[in-house]
Amino acid sequence: MSVSSASSNQSSNSSTARTVDAVIVGAGFAGLYMLHRLREQGLTAQIFEAGSGAGGTWFWNRYPGARVDVESMQYSYQFSEELQQEWQWSERYAPQAELLEYLNHVVERFGLAPDIQFNTRVESAVFDDSSKTWQVSTDQGDQVNAKYCIMATGCLSKANKPDIAGMDSFNGPTYHTGEWPHEEVDFSGMRVGIIGTGSSAIQAIPEIARQAEHLTVFQRTPNFSVPARNKPLDPEEVKNVKQNYGALREAGQQQFGAFDADSNTKAAAEMSPEEIKAELNKRWQMGGLNFFGVFVDFLVTQETNDIVADFVREKIAERVNDPETAALLAPNTVFGCKRICADTDYFETYNRDNVTLVDISKTAISAITPEGLKVGDGSSEDKAYAFDALVFATGFDAMTGSLNKIDIRGCDGQTLKEKWAAGPLTYLGLCSAGFPNLFTISGPGSPSVFTNMVTSIEQHVEYIGDIIAYMTDNKLATIEASNEAETQWVAHVNEVASYTLLNSCNSWYLGANIPGKKRVFMPYAGGFPPYVAKCNEVAAKGYEGFTLT
Repeated sequence: MSVSSASSNQSSNSSTARTVDAVIVGAGFAGLYMLHRLREQGLTAQIFEAGSGAGGTWFWNRYPGARVDVESMQYSYQFSEELQQEWQWSERYAPQAELLEYLNHVVERFGLAPDIQFNTRVESAVFDDSSKTWQVSTDQGDQVNAKYCIMATGCLSKANKPDIAGMDSFNGPTYHTGEWPHEEVDFSGMRVGIIGTGSSAIQAIPEIARQAEHLTVFQRTPNFSVPARNKPLDPEEVKNVKQNYGALREAGQQQFGAFDADSNTKAAAEMSPEEIKAELNKRWQMGGLNFFGVFVDFLVTQETNDIVADFVREKIAERVNDPETAALLAPNTVFGCKRICADTDYFETYNRDNVTLVDISKTAISAITPEGLKVGDGSSEDKAYAFDALVFATGFDAMTGSLNKIDIRGCDGQTLKEKWAAGPLTYLGLCSAGFPNLFTISGPGSPSVFTNMVTSIEQHVEYIGDIIAYMTDNKLATIEASNEAETQWVAHVNEVASYTLLNSCNSWYLGANIPGKKRVFMPYAGGFPPYVAKCNEVAAKGYEGFTLT
């Protein structure tokens, strides 16, 4: 059965509630593996997916240039050795289309399609205390009862659409990088405006510039980016990796980001100026997120961070011909306090005659107009720009946005959105007190976006599977975080972040890109190995910190 046809073989307007062991929301990397894991344990599960196909972030993010920023050979499942050996990646950093093809292959290979219902958005999930089950409702009329409700909704899945006057007035087509059309978009001969210079923009801008008659980039905050050094994979290199995959995976799991960055174990202060320069140049040539391995203290010591930031700023100046443009593109923030981007010819794109950079850090966009947009204070003096198409590369409501779209109600009718109004409250990023048998994969309070997401996802899926097996073996009805454990974990997450430089800028790690959102540091910044050690310790003590009934 093809993935696209799976939902057509299922009733999406059931008048009678069905019962399964688990409902899973989302059919990306997390949801697909969760389904496979539960089926391997002999349980019944149902995935609901809003999109028309599997893929999660790689289903929605189809903008030009979209590709992964962790090397393909590591940004992939490791639960199946056969899958690892049979799949062939073509590039060092897989493009969106290839990642989507990979995930569709996983669906086919493991026979997951019959338990996935596409084009279906979960509207509510309500815990019924009398039956100890979750009652899940969808926009297609489905009513499903499940002992477990598992949110595999992703960290970056709710597009952030800016609140600008006249948003619906533009006469031409508009696009958001997080909700790109499935059909190809051709910008040939067009005057294009793009708002934003974050991760998706840094990938999209070079590609759009190659097509458009003229591209105008509106930048509020510049971002650090290093060369991806993407290239076709050498068959001999692939062969060597596959012969030693276990060692590569083990090395990755022992490093902060859950991927092998050949991390330097020294602080900059332990190295001579010559050694420091050599290490920086080595990282620059390695490319991509291998820069995370530059110095062990670059995210905790300001002096070390300044060395790295100055080095990258100098490289930006070398890549951009016009000094004024180069200065605008060079961030004055801490290197790494926002996600480090990996690019292909991003800065060089500003050397093109058909690309213009507009700084809106001091004078904002005042309105979208039928012809384009205006920059200024809303007066008659505003500067007008005319476009044939507009692109919003304005990011996501990270970590909590996709969960807040669903009416999730736990004990006594409390909503998760209400409970998290002042910031997300979880234990290990997995569970929240007052919401029995509700799990979030890569939720706030877990390493998630600081890591190779696929490895973090697998760890969470396997941990949830183990919890469910423990509950089955011990004839337990519910599990939830205790209030005390949750409070202590949230305090620990904040304490760890406070030891770093990560709180020093307005990043989506803190939700600072969303107007009105409480500024709270959401991911766990302690690194993958200590997080896994904590999870294992909790399990060894009979799931200490959880309340089981």
